[in-house]
Amino acid sequence: VQLVESGGGLVQPGGSLRLSCVASGTIFSIYAVRWYRQVPGKQREMVAAISGSGIANYVDSVKGRFTISRDNSKNTVSLQMNNLRSEDTAVYYCNLINTWGPGTQVTVSS
Repeated sequence: VQLVESGGGLVQPGGSLRLSCVASGTIFSIYAVRWYRQVPGKQREMVAAISGSGIANYVDSVKGRFTISRDNSKNTVSLQMNNLRSEDTAVYYCNLINTWGPGTQVTVSS
């Protein structure tokens, strides 16, 4: 299994970004996929998860602002992030089973 994230960048507070995670090498549709984030010196935190059937859940701090979705035909999971805050700044990682992508940096700053 391989995972590749994309879509990170620099955005002002209140702005939006859309992260994508593309998976290869597995029967993607049957597995849950999770987005995590990590700030230097802190533990990696799960942000959002989506089951194979599309049931989503979120950490409280992003509820109402982030939306996770998946397109099984494209082996892709996306994370739409709206109304971004400085505290959302982190490296975001995609996770499937015990595989991690390399991460994509999200920086929220004016």
